[in-house]
Amino acid sequence: MKRITIDPITRLEGHGKIEIFLNEEGDVENTYLQIPELRGFEQFCVGRPAEEMPRITNRICGVCPEAHHMAATKALDSLYKVEPSPAVKKVREMFYSAFYVTDHTTHFYALGGPDFVLGPEAPAAERNILGVVHKVGVEIGKQVIDTRIRNHHVIKLVGGRGVHPVAGLPGGWSRAITDEERDEFIEICQKNVDFALFSLKIFDDIVLANQEYVDLILADTFTHRTYYMGTVDNNNRVNFYDGKIRVVDPEGKEYIKYDAKDYSEHIAERVEPWSYLKFPYLKQVGWNGFVDGMDSGVYCATPLSRLNAADGLATPKAQEAFEKFYETLGSKKINGRYEPVHQRLATHWARLIELLYAAERMQELVNDPEITDPNLRPIVNNSPSEGVGSVEAPRGTLTHHYWTDNNGILTKVNLIVGTTNNNAPITMSIGKAAKALITKGTVVTDGLLNKVEMAFRNYDPCMSCATHSLPGQMPLEVVIRDSTGKTLERISQFTER
Repeated sequence: MKRITIDPITRLEGHGKIEIFLNEEGDVENTYLQIPELRGFEQFCVGRPAEEMPRITNRICGVCPEAHHMAATKALDSLYKVEPSPAVKKVREMFYSAFYVTDHTTHFYALGGPDFVLGPEAPAAERNILGVVHKVGVEIGKQVIDTRIRNHHVIKLVGGRGVHPVAGLPGGWSRAITDEERDEFIEICQKNVDFALFSLKIFDDIVLANQEYVDLILADTFTHRTYYMGTVDNNNRVNFYDGKIRVVDPEGKEYIKYDAKDYSEHIAERVEPWSYLKFPYLKQVGWNGFVDGMDSGVYCATPLSRLNAADGLATPKAQEAFEKFYETLGSKKINGRYEPVHQRLATHWARLIELLYAAERMQELVNDPEITDPNLRPIVNNSPSEGVGSVEAPRGTLTHHYWTDNNGILTKVNLIVGTTNNNAPITMSIGKAAKALITKGTVVTDGLLNKVEMAFRNYDPCMSCATHSLPGQMPLEVVIRDSTGKTLERISQFTER
């Protein structure tokens, strides 16, 4: 059996490789996404004071520490049974919206965008942020950098520290916003909205105006019909910070809607012997393997998933972009809501729509008079026991679940990270793309393998925070070569061919 290895896979947070095994006829038999790193945060957090979690867990990932900080802080709200005031919620959500602007900007321009701006078969050395800047112009590159700089400035001021925020408290926030800072943020917010609209225009001009790219997005190669998950407000509109978690089926009908604290009633987790990754699935549907459809418990949690799970967006310009998205891709309205879009490469477009929503929502919150309320630190007297916190990380629904003794020392921790939700669909997407693109007689080029990588890249995976072992087995392969590099023997355990 012939073997094709993509190692390392590129433009993601973390490390990984794809193994593609061909049968005797030259068609793809099996594919495996293997992640060679194990972080184990759930284990080494045990024994620590629970109030340290907002500072510990944001070290899981250098890309989205703000997401872990917020989920951990909300888990402390639940753990200590304290309801944040409206002012606290607004400051937190404003901070979180600034993070969303930076994160979605990074993925589109540096990670996912090069495949469309430069083309999926452009030379590998050009498919990066520098290639994008060269193609679209230095001035646009400066706008991308300026967007990240100004929003990281907001994150640092409001979060108390750059990169790894420290402001989250049980029921509160340690850093109030001054009137002077608010005036500065108002200007930043308008620039964010303008940049988001500008980015959507780039998508229109470069991607949607290119029929070859549109055909690629609509191709069955990158299409999966699964369940979709996302957090929604009381009107079933997307919300990144708070609300209920809603799951719709492949036809778009609401399947379940639940509070974060009840996640374990609806979500189960399994492991495979060839991976450190966990594979969550819908408990009531059941696990039926890596397959699509109504009878499969596989679900997706991404920007595309959030749009599919919601009835709309709560800000005006983003709602216009939301409607254009579904109308352009041929989705019909049934009972007042659009049918799901199943083409996974459309996630890049959905991500830019969320960028606009985050910018508009940040602007709304900054203009709210309550945003400068100095009273953000409630007194907490309740004894801890168990708590769950959840937010929408850019990569999917993020859940932190903590158990403690009477002194607040952690006895157990469970994390379902944004990317973890998508491990099963990512595996399916890689397999489907490989089988469609590599057949008997295919000349395997770098550009073709990059299209296989595009199957995972649209999920914007963050592998370092999504690796666990429950209890797990180490997939290991040892290759013995002689002095000339010739393979003499290959020994493996827990890896299939």
